[in-house]
Amino acid sequence: MANPLDTDTGSELFSNYEAELKLVQADLSQVLDQIVELSGEQRKAAIGRAERSIEEAKELLDSMRMEKENLPASQKTKTNVRFRNYQTDVDIAKRKLDSLTSDRSALFGKRYTDNPTEDDQMAQRQQLLSGTDRLERSSGRLRESQRIALETEDVGRNTLADLARQRETIEHTRGTLLESEGYTDRSNKTLRGMARRMATNKIITISIITVLVLLILAVVASKFR
Repeated sequence: MANPLDTDTGSELFSNYEAELKLVQADLSQVLDQIVELSGEQRKAAIGRAERSIEEAKELLDSMRMEKENLPASQKTKTNVRFRNYQTDVDIAKRKLDSLTSDRSALFGKRYTDNPTEDDQMAQRQQLLSGTDRLERSSGRLRESQRIALETEDVGRNTLADLARQRETIEHTRGTLLESEGYTDRSNKTLRGMARRMATNKIITISIITVLVLLILAVVASKFR
């Protein structure tokens, strides 16, 4: 069986499948070890249990195969390695079970004769119930996958809506900044105009004062002549 690996890579649903598969593998390993020491009806029951575990493991692998396709590319490499390890373990268990089941009639007895006994009918009903249980588990996994897909779709819609609102806010802020920049340019032009007028007024004032001083000096000089 596979050694426990890190489960920090992959989606929550993939990790759930992985944990369930480990439990199935542990049970399968225990049953395969027991089959060697069993015989008769007990051996048949153990082989049937092992076959059901292998079927369940394959269903979990199929679910994991579909789920890992939804993972980001950065996580797929490690997840694929783990998946291949699990797949190899299940194949090895299947071959071991095949080697232990050399005579199919020892497992099924007269189950498929034209005149099945009551025990055979009971075994058939048990097999049908087991198949129904597997179908219900598969349906449950599909419903869980659909639920997570819908939740992911809702999150995606909400994220797009948030991005749209943020874009509107950024565009509004950009417009405000451009408008403020226009106000700043007009203010700078006004200040430059005021500075020019102040310089002109200063020059005129100095000129007037100079003329007045010259006139005063001329009047004073004329009195002393």
